This record gives sequence, C-alpha cells and structure tokens, in this order.
Amino acid sequence: MAHRNVAIVGGGPAGLMAAERLSQAGCQVDLYDAMPSVGRKFLLAGKGGLNLTHGEDKARFVSRYGERQAHVQPWLDMLDAQGVRDWAQALGIATFVGSSGRVFPTDMKAAPLLRAWLHRLRAGGVRLHMRHRWSGWDDAMHPRFETPDGARSIEADALVLALGGASWPRLGSTGAWVEPLRARGVAVAPLRPANCGFDVAATPRTAGAPGWSAHFAERFAGQPLKSVALRCDDGQGGQFLRKGEFVATATGIEGSLVYAASALLREQIAREGQATAWLDLLPDRTPEQVLGAVRHPRGARSLSSHLKSRLSLDGTKLALLYEMLTPEAMHDPAALATAIKALPLPLSAARPVEEAISTAGGVAFDAMDSTSMLKALPGVFCAGEMVDWEAPTGGYLLTACMASGAVAAQGVLGHFAAAGR
Repeated sequence: MAHRNVAIVGGGPAGLMAAERLSQAGCQVDLYDAMPSVGRKFLLAGKGGLNLTHGEDKARFVSRYGERQAHVQPWLDMLDAQGVRDWAQALGIATFVGSSGRVFPTDMKAAPLLRAWLHRLRAGGVRLHMRHRWSGWDDAMHPRFETPDGARSIEADALVLALGGASWPRLGSTGAWVEPLRARGVAVAPLRPANCGFDVAATPRTAGAPGWSAHFAERFAGQPLKSVALRCDDGQGGQFLRKGEFVATATGIEGSLVYAASALLREQIAREGQATAWLDLLPDRTPEQVLGAVRHPRGARSLSSHLKSRLSLDGTKLALLYEMLTPEAMHDPAALATAIKALPLPLSAARPVEEAISTAGGVAFDAMDSTSMLKALPGVFCAGEMVDWEAPTGGYLLTACMASGAVAAQGVLGHFAAAGR
C-alpha cells in the first residue's frame, strides 16, 4: 500500500496515532499542523505529570463517557487503557498506577514520550509539515493550507482531520474548522466548554450582583478547598456525588472536583439558567456530629475560633460560609450545621471555552459512518476532540483521543481496500 498517500491534519495524540498506524501499514503519511511543532497541548497536559490513562476496570472506564459511551466503546475496543500502557512500554516509557488509579509515566514527564514517539514516526517515513493551517478545500476539492509562503493545496488519497476542539487556542485548537465542514454539509454540534470552571451567581454579600464579594475574591482567589464533597443533579432524576477538592477563583470555582461535574452543571445552566452545586465541607463527619459541635457552648470565644476548635473549619471553608450565609444564619446553630453539610453554591455560567481543559460538541456521530469517515465527504475521516464527545480528566480524554486516531487509521485502510476491490 506504499503508493497510497494519506494527509493528516493535526499533530495532537489523535493525529499522531493515526499517522503511526497508517505508516506501519505501508502508507505514505504527511502530517500537517498549524503550530511550529506538534503535541503542544500534550506537553502542557504533562506539565504537572502526564496522566496517560486510568487503571480502573473497563466497564467503569467506558461509563466515564456518559451519553457517548456507546460510540466511544468501539474506539476503546481497538485501543484501551492497557493498550496505551503497552504502547508506551514499546516506546521505552514505563508506567505506573497512582493511588488515585491514574496511570503516569514513571518519570511523570510528557517530553521524553513525545520525543520517542516522533522518532518512531520519522523512522517510519512520516513527513511533518509545520505552520500549515488547514482552511478547507480548493475548487478541485484538494485540501488547502495557509502557510508562511502563502496558500498551498495538496493531493492525497485520504484525509484524516484531527484538529482538536476550541480549548487553549494559543496551542493551536481554535475551532476554525467548524465552518469549512458545515459548508460541505457536515453536521457539527456547537462547541462548548468541558472540564471547565464556573462563575458564581450573586451571594448574600454582593447585594444581588453576580460573583464573589470583593473581600472574598481578593483574599481567597486561588485558594483550595480540600476534602470536600460536591453534589448536583444528574439531569435524569438522580444525583452526582463525589469527594475531592477544588479551587476558588476570582469569579467562581474550578479544579478537579468541579471538572468531574462540569458537564452536568453546564447542562443544568443551559436548561434552567442557573445550576446549584451543593458542598459538604466536612464529608467525613455526620450531620449529627456537626450539629453537636456547633451547638457546643463556646463561652467567650468568637464563632470563628469555635468552629476552628471544634470542627477544624478555617481558611477558605470558613470564609465561604461567611460569604454564602447571612449573619442570622451564621449564628443559628441548626442553619449553620445544615450549611456546613449542604452549602448551596449557585452558579450562573461556565467559563469560556478557550479557558476550558477540553471541548464538548463537534462533528456529530451521525455525520460519520462506523469507520469515522464523513458521509458527506468520502475519503475524509475525523478523530479526536473535534468529534462530539467529552470525558472527565483522569486519562479518559487522552486514551479516547488516541483510540479514535487508531479507528480512523483502520477506516482509511478499509476505504483503500474497498476502492481496490
């Protein structure tokens, strides 16, 4: 199949995995990316330790893709969490499972893995073309790029688009691909923030204005709330509940616990105009224990000193109580104890998509066949975050992106085989 030329647009994990599989199958692969180098978001994701995948059982792993799990499962059947670990090992990168179940390279770094991956790709004949921004097709339906030397059209026997979503646009994912695809009759769901922070609605301290009070924003933005639990509606008559931590921001909240619930909170805001995150500030204590501690005589001590002494409540947690409760509620033991275990935090909006870790929305699954080929554009395949799915952080995003690249590559090979017949 060496005479077959495949163009891949996008140098993230999905595009690189498609390039690897196709070059191994004997195709000539040319990979194009708008940035000066590939894998920029991949490297950013590994800044605090590259979370490759997750070590939980497959059924639970697949459930993390929510409404799209039926679509994503065939991807994972081709490349699952263990497959990602085996792939890394073949590149000389050993991995381990952390206490949270997340899987990391033993040195925690992304750069060595990316270097080894690019070495393998170049050795397999993959040609990289940087500073090539895809802009659609020319009149002859040849892929067209904007380059430092002007516009350029190319010819290819198949095209794999792995252009990412619209989060972190400075790293190359701008969402500019939406209109060229829609212009060719491809259904694309609006791009929305996923794994994102939220703005808080009005609090008792802001007299009806949205956001934190100036005091809270100045003193506590950037401060963590650790060992808390977050509860919210799951949109299906049930409840999401998870323990973890998050961070107060200048306008609201963000962090791993918030990201885990972000899709639910975002959809509730879309339905109702506002969402409520219920916070348990002391999830390891029962309501009865909290009420007993609050009611305990405090003598001459201030309320703040009393809560710190009896419940170890201080810092951002205590400030959040003062922010969200009226003075009357703060001094009503029953109301205060209830709030400590179930503090309603009203949220007015998700932060903009360019601030999000990832993107929801994208190319509709109905616009593709089972091989990831666009029904409206035979020979054009889509992979990665530009497809309409989402997942929480924890290795699920990266695993599914890589798996979708493998599926697109297999689809290209099947397309070539069918054409040959």
